Amino acid sequence: MTLTGPKATAASGGTSPGARRVPPGPPLWAGPSLFKKLATDRLALMEQAATYGDAAKLTIGPKKLYFFNHPDHAKHVLADNSGNYHKGVGLVQARRAIGDGLLTSEGELWRKQRRMIQPVFQNKRISQQAGVIAAEAANLVERLRAKGRQGPVDVVQEMTWLSLGVLGRTLLDADLGAFDRIGQDFEAVQDQAMFELVTLSKVPMWVPLPKQLRFRRARNDLQRIVDHLEAERLRTGIDGDDVVSRLIGSTREESDHRVGRQRMRDELVTLLLAGHETTASTLSWTFHLIDGHPEVRERLHAEAVEVLGDRLPVYEDLSRLTYTAMVVEEVMRLYPPVWMLPREAQGDDEVGGYHVPAGADVLISPYTLHRHPAFWDRPEVFDPERFDPGRPSGRPRYAYIPFGAGPRFCVGNHLGMMEATFVIAMVARDLRLAKVPGYEVVPEPMLSLRVRGGLPMTVHAAGA
Repeated sequence: MTLTGPKATAASGGTSPGARRVPPGPPLWAGPSLFKKLATDRLALMEQAATYGDAAKLTIGPKKLYFFNHPDHAKHVLADNSGNYHKGVGLVQARRAIGDGLLTSEGELWRKQRRMIQPVFQNKRISQQAGVIAAEAANLVERLRAKGRQGPVDVVQEMTWLSLGVLGRTLLDADLGAFDRIGQDFEAVQDQAMFELVTLSKVPMWVPLPKQLRFRRARNDLQRIVDHLEAERLRTGIDGDDVVSRLIGSTREESDHRVGRQRMRDELVTLLLAGHETTASTLSWTFHLIDGHPEVRERLHAEAVEVLGDRLPVYEDLSRLTYTAMVVEEVMRLYPPVWMLPREAQGDDEVGGYHVPAGADVLISPYTLHRHPAFWDRPEVFDPERFDPGRPSGRPRYAYIPFGAGPRFCVGNHLGMMEATFVIAMVARDLRLAKVPGYEVVPEPMLSLRVRGGLPMTVHAAGA
């Protein structure tokens, strides 16, 4: 994959009304093959775009996608001129599946949602949840140990249940383990969201396709879960600072009860889906990668033993688990949970010297940006040493954006990092997970970049 050279674009952002340069890209007749990649291999589509340089224009049917792949481009679109860019292709269509939650909403509704939820993620409150996360991680270790005696375990499934458990207890003050279909429901929602992307939401929801029937059942099931959480909180009192209590207080302001009920569902479903998927994906990729790098696994084990001994981690351990944090950051470089940040230009703009017309779909892909050879030495190699805090990187700030950037920077980044760090340290201290021989691990870019079809691994005692 060549990202630099004669086709590389200028890096500067800014606006210039007279500029009308068009980025290079595949010819119009390549549209059908591009559409096929959009439907079946979205990472390959991003990689193909990157071969044209730091900017490319892809025409897929009625859509004209402007792909930008330089840190300065990301800074301009996501931060400096973010007011000109709303959520774009994929997330716009996903709104029909997941509603107007924090992931897809815009304008005043988004600002209202952000203000409502921001206090739940303040560092002081999150630090107080360290014990909950450590306990959930300890339960995971015991569950892996017990299930591992029976044969391989699906690490993706285990990390999904772990992440849902953490979210339930830290953000909702609720036990989500009682809802045994919730994982399947979120699968159906993700499938529908991707179906909306590929079809550009042209297929009516009432068409009885198997995918859409599953989604409708899942949506009804998730509504029942939201109603149950709300009813339980009203029964026990809403004086807490968790998300459910805050949402109840916020939606009471709606004059129409049906609007408030839908807002409650949209915001909770979005929070749970985005929150558990990103962390579960990062953890799954971590155990896949360290299995192939014994030296990394051994160093993780040694650090966990030195820092934790045989106790549960506490919040203060985050600053001591330095190498573990380096591993997490390198995993998110290679497999960023949010692999694409789509935007739609509200007005004309210029990015990297190229004209972007109003209404254009703009793509910033952390997946390709994190592998840009101009900013990463041996970009395809798994090397946690890149993130050694004592080693100056020399990289631009926006060469690495696993949590997004600008006003829509991920609100749950601190919680996600603490969860991933604690879980990896505790598993590495006590266990060794090994992939089933011959199993092919394939990325699947959905709302997050997850492992397709699960990740079966055998469980052994650390050092065995």
